[in-house]
Amino acid sequence: MGGVLVGLAVIGVVIAVGYLAARCGLGDEPTINALTRTAFFITNPVLLFTVVLKSDLSVVFSAYVPLAMITAAATAFLYVAASRIWFRRPLAETAVGAMAGSYVNANNIGIPITLYALGDATPVAPVLLVQLLLSAPLVLTLLDLSEAGRFSPRLMLTQPFRNPMIIASLLGVVLAAFHVELPAPVMAPLTLLGGAAVPVVLLAFGMSLRGTRMLRSGGHTAEILTATALKSAVMPAVAFVVGRFLFNLDHHMLLGVVLMAALPSAQNVFLFASKYGRGVAVARETILLSTAAAAPVLVLVVWLLAA
Repeated sequence: MGGVLVGLAVIGVVIAVGYLAARCGLGDEPTINALTRTAFFITNPVLLFTVVLKSDLSVVFSAYVPLAMITAAATAFLYVAASRIWFRRPLAETAVGAMAGSYVNANNIGIPITLYALGDATPVAPVLLVQLLLSAPLVLTLLDLSEAGRFSPRLMLTQPFRNPMIIASLLGVVLAAFHVELPAPVMAPLTLLGGAAVPVVLLAFGMSLRGTRMLRSGGHTAEILTATALKSAVMPAVAFVVGRFLFNLDHHMLLGVVLMAALPSAQNVFLFASKYGRGVAVARETILLSTAAAAPVLVLVVWLLAA
């Protein structure tokens, strides 16, 4: 199971570097804010643009995409229902919690893990597209609407197109649809900037852990445990049931779908929460707990389905 563990270890090391930097006085609140703003407005949009630009949009018509949509929507709905019944948190906090429980770390961990388990990374692209073009725009729109403090149909319709990550993703889709290939002198700096996105977010995340006491984050324990359970156990189970009985996937495709659903929560959830100052504790601790749980969960999925 070496490939599964290596992907998790890489992320853990970078997070640890951020934590140690904060312990040494290099990661105070202004530094964390600067890193998250840099990721939100510069490096992440560039990374998303380059990822989508290189994607084969024909995957949109494959079984992977509708299955990824159903799995994420069902898991997020369960969190919203729990919030409605038990937590009774505002819209923005509920959106962040639902995202933490259903938004997977497809790019950082998904690629090496699917390459190890399946021999190719085909299941990664559909999940990335669903998350970039549907899940992220929806959550960001809800956060923007919450920040504006009022509901406006015009604001709801136009707000996604003011967000740099959504704009970059849509631009990548348009260019990919028309098979536009950017010249090397243009792609080189974009690739360089995009390469900084993941370490910048991971460093900021690691810095934010200094002084954090797990499950003692202002009375959010139930939300954190619910989001973590949904992400680590419920989402892969939903993916298996939907893939096996609704889509009747073959063994190879089913393994890919369940592996993607079993990935831990993505650091972008923390990035969004930090940018808007909503649900930060839930995002941070769900990412940390689901990442810790990912190793045994992923190993179990491979052991059960790869036989």
